[in-house]
Amino acid sequence: MDIEPVPLRPSADELLDALGHAVIATDTQGTVVSWNGAAEQLYGWPAAEALGRDISEVTVPELSRQAAEEIMTALREGRSWSGGFQVRKRSGEVLHALVTDSGVYRDGELIGIVGASLNLGDAVRPLMERSTDAAVLVDERHVVSYASPAVASLFGWPVDEIMGTPLVDRIHPEDHQAFEELLAGDSDGAQRAGELRVRTDGSWAWVEVAVTDLYAQPGPQGQVCNIRRSERLTRLEERERILEAVHSEVLQDLFAAGLGLDRALAHAAPTTTVLILAARDAVGRAMRTLREVVTP
Repeated sequence: MDIEPVPLRPSADELLDALGHAVIATDTQGTVVSWNGAAEQLYGWPAAEALGRDISEVTVPELSRQAAEEIMTALREGRSWSGGFQVRKRSGEVLHALVTDSGVYRDGELIGIVGASLNLGDAVRPLMERSTDAAVLVDERHVVSYASPAVASLFGWPVDEIMGTPLVDRIHPEDHQAFEELLAGDSDGAQRAGELRVRTDGSWAWVEVAVTDLYAQPGPQGQVCNIRRSERLTRLEERERILEAVHSEVLQDLFAAGLGLDRALAHAAPTTTVLILAARDAVGRAMRTLREVVTP
């Protein structure tokens, strides 16, 4: 009698590795008890080194520990947590992750925690790179963790150079407070927008900045800044530039006219002196008015 082969069944570890997301399990004390292949790739820790460590040693930066404790509290109360979070790679690099934490319960008691995380930069990159605006992802310290290629074409900022630097370094000093207020905003996740000056190609340019909170969940807040050149203020700048050029040219013409009248006055007949003096006085008044009213 033929015996049908027993179908192969994947092990729990094989199932976890097939998910494609970093899956980490800890006990209630935060000690790592499971660490799949995607977690190795995302965080840079081999499973053999991660197992048995405290989760805060291998994923959670110092600045996020308080928020992590709040999440643990929610899980102990029977609630799952899902949203954005900041995590740390073995190299020390801090990245934004999309995290879902769920509790493992036995007889109603929390006995473990399973967290699945995805690099949020990878998740949002296709959307950001298709945008004609410059898109910049910053953490709560305003340090750039992702910048779309448009930052180079619009403002001349090399992507490699802006990564890991404070975005405020590229904003006009007089606009720092306005930028801080945009980032602070309200905690309802709504988009805020404003106009600032940024450094571009050796000069300052007016831009429109729209700020959107990346996370609405507890924990350190990351934000997306969409930046485009301000057409309204660019037009105003162009008008001011033209006005300044006209102002300079008219002043030069009036000055030349005054010199011409002075030369004419030196050789004028008595009958024309009064007329030349009147014209010279009119030119002088015009120059004073232009300097007072149209100051570049």
